[in-house]
Amino acid sequence: MAGAVEAQLAELGLTLPAVVPPLASYQPAVQSGVYVYTSGQLPMVDGKLAVTGKVGAEVTPDEAKELAKTCALNALAAVKSVAGDLDRIKRVVKVVGFVASASDFTGQPAVINGASELLGAVLGDKGVHARSAVGVAVLPLDAPVEVEVQVELVEA
Repeated sequence: MAGAVEAQLAELGLTLPAVVPPLASYQPAVQSGVYVYTSGQLPMVDGKLAVTGKVGAEVTPDEAKELAKTCALNALAAVKSVAGDLDRIKRVVKVVGFVASASDFTGQPAVINGASELLGAVLGDKGVHARSAVGVAVLPLDAPVEVEVQVELVEA
């Protein structure tokens, strides 16, 4: 049975994907006390990266912003995998976004807005968070964007 958060996703025309399986030795998310920390989530759709390359070169900033949104959706799936129900989210505490950037690209914050805006649209005030947006030389599998999320849960 889907709760209010998943109903909001549906209203936005989105579906919670299956959890992206780990690419190495880690878990998609872990819970410590009332906090859930996700591993970095790539913009995987149906087990594949739709786009690869550097933002500002092979990937446009607008494409990358959409990919960041996909990363955030994958992060919500990872949170649900340990929390059991997205309605337990009390608030998103922190988002960290990594953008594989061409050497002259400086628009990382606008790219990671894709993730931040999705969390706000889905969670309302609970989706407001602290954030870092970091430019990097390369990401796993040549992904353009990677996002990790920390959420606080309502105690079960």
